[in-house]
Amino acid sequence: MAIIKAFKGFRPPKEISKDLASRPYDVLNSAEARVEVEGNQYSLLHIIKPEIDLATGIDEHDESVYNKAKENFEKFKTNGWLAKDNSDSLYIYAQTMNGRIQYGLVACAAVEDYLNGIIKKHELTRPDKEEDRMKHVRVTNANMEPVFFTYPAVAEIDEIVNNIVKNQPAEYDFTSSDGFGHHFWLINDASTVNKLVELFKTKVPFTYVADGHHRTAAAALVGAEKKNNNPNHNGTEEYNFFLAVHFPGNQMNIIDYNRVVKDLNGLSASEFLETLKNDFEIENKGTETFKPTKLHNFGMYLEGNWYSLTAKPGKYNDNDPIGVLDVTILSNSILDSVLGIKNLRTDKRIDFVGGIRGLNELKRRVDSGEMKVAFALFPVSMQQLFDIADTGNIMPPKTTWFEPKLRSGLIVHELD
Repeated sequence: MAIIKAFKGFRPPKEISKDLASRPYDVLNSAEARVEVEGNQYSLLHIIKPEIDLATGIDEHDESVYNKAKENFEKFKTNGWLAKDNSDSLYIYAQTMNGRIQYGLVACAAVEDYLNGIIKKHELTRPDKEEDRMKHVRVTNANMEPVFFTYPAVAEIDEIVNNIVKNQPAEYDFTSSDGFGHHFWLINDASTVNKLVELFKTKVPFTYVADGHHRTAAAALVGAEKKNNNPNHNGTEEYNFFLAVHFPGNQMNIIDYNRVVKDLNGLSASEFLETLKNDFEIENKGTETFKPTKLHNFGMYLEGNWYSLTAKPGKYNDNDPIGVLDVTILSNSILDSVLGIKNLRTDKRIDFVGGIRGLNELKRRVDSGEMKVAFALFPVSMQQLFDIADTGNIMPPKTTWFEPKLRSGLIVHELD
């Protein structure tokens, strides 16, 4: 069963919370981050992307960058921009997008749960990205950004969260520049904290990494390092836990993650379409944008026209959690067999476009001549994510896109 733990979080004063909260480190490159922080000394980007405070062009993995992260974190604490709560607490972090709200419980997850598979993952991680985040955790001695977890909803947990939200004023309540609402509550009543911890221990058999696989791996591996390096380790140390926001699966929103391809592997458009008839029912939608309406249905944009592609029976396996995925169907029946794209992680002919950008972004990239064809996919369901993680499988690259993203900086967890 899943272990969660209350902790003394470092948080910003209410009056600077909106300015301090930032987008995650991995959704901005260094140049974009420099622009984003102009005129804002409070942004957590000064800690999670500290190269922005060093010379332009510096290697973001240079040792001086990690040292700058530590220096800036100490500055934020000294200036009172991040201040530690007095008692062990849990927290609620809610997000509003397009009128829909999701409520997450902020709590420390257990390193041991990650190592023994109670915390389940559905993506592969890259060692270089793991090491980058591990260095950041080591030098700051903190989890600066929460990871995004989900779990099968539990009515008793929902009831406690709903009661707090209805009857207790929010600590933070603001709308970020992207139009998403962010709302944050403190839970420091000991009986409520204990009840929530017990409910996870008895009602939540597993939790799942939704977004932030590299940060999760890094946090857990640093915790394991600290355990191995401490001859007096007893299991209660703060480094045995790391920062996460746990959202019930029935509130989560996975949106589409689409593909664009640079060429047709030597085929003309008509030859390409003719080849696709082997595996798909094809309907020309003309210039009217077509968004897939169900599983195994795809939108395709080619030479100014949108097409509906519906996979024929036998081109997917409903009994296989990977074989039933639309990304698998697309890869097997088009990207690999027709377009010759064998490795989605390394082939430079393909790119990926999060659904938050909209289908017009697919059209723009094809119309500009940058890409030749675009594919729009129906979103993966939460049940599919659970099924894949539960069976020990790994999703193909670029399958899930969660929105809205967590803002970093509303809560920080120190490891001692």
